[in-house]
Amino acid sequence: MSFLNMKGVCKGFGQGSTRVEVLRDINLEIQEGEFVAIVGYSGSGKSTLIQLLSGLSLPDQGTIELDGKRIEGPGPDRGVVFQNYSLLPWLTVLGNIELAVERVFPKYTASQRREHAMRYISMVNLAHASDRRPAELSGGMRQRVSVARALAMQPRILLLDEPLGALDALTRGKLQDEIESIMMAERRTAVLITNDVDEALRLADRVIPLHPGPGAVLGPHFPVPMARPRDRAELNDQPEYRRLSGEINQYLSDLRRGAQGGVAALDPALANLAPVHFKRRRGVANVQTVS
Repeated sequence: MSFLNMKGVCKGFGQGSTRVEVLRDINLEIQEGEFVAIVGYSGSGKSTLIQLLSGLSLPDQGTIELDGKRIEGPGPDRGVVFQNYSLLPWLTVLGNIELAVERVFPKYTASQRREHAMRYISMVNLAHASDRRPAELSGGMRQRVSVARALAMQPRILLLDEPLGALDALTRGKLQDEIESIMMAERRTAVLITNDVDEALRLADRVIPLHPGPGAVLGPHFPVPMARPRDRAELNDQPEYRRLSGEINQYLSDLRRGAQGGVAALDPALANLAPVHFKRRRGVANVQTVS
């Protein structure tokens, strides 16, 4: 039995003639300890998918289960890291994380709560900044606090909603390294939402494209068999990385042209194929990361 299971999930917004179906017939199975990346263009419904998994939104049809239990609302078994940090500005780094720890572990003493929080602050290399407030931190440091806060709640699954999208390339790369290191050490299940194919391949065990909306469906699954840790400086020299990057980028490019009417739209039945690899075309390796 899968750890996370989405069956026939549909989600839309609005009423009557103004209603828009964002997601249609989403079926997804994730095993415990697996890191899965959902990649797609902006507006395809990626964030709606994360909201459903977190319980912040409920499906119109279908079911979502985590370890056999139906998701019917938010819960501490799911840790979410958003793009906008969502830190309380009047609390220090330590205070922000201690507050989350207190909600999840109310029986902890003050010293236990501090020790637990500092463990995760150190894990994201911010022990030197534990007494600073968010306004005193860079964007990359604030996102590290968000990651530490989510992990300190010791969730069963970590949900990453484009957490590095607002960061510069250098900071983004360093945080990718830290997230990979933490996930290897913690062995947690994770779902990453991103529009960056390179980021998905850098971090995930499996990459799944999401078709452009409305009525978005999941595409074929691309397993990422590359060994960990994955050195950013060496990835471009790996044939497997270049092959996967080319195939996924080509698939997404075909989806975009299909949605715009430039070519026939691809068959949604492809969502049932796993794994599938598409024939590499000339020049695919030079296709740029989706933005």
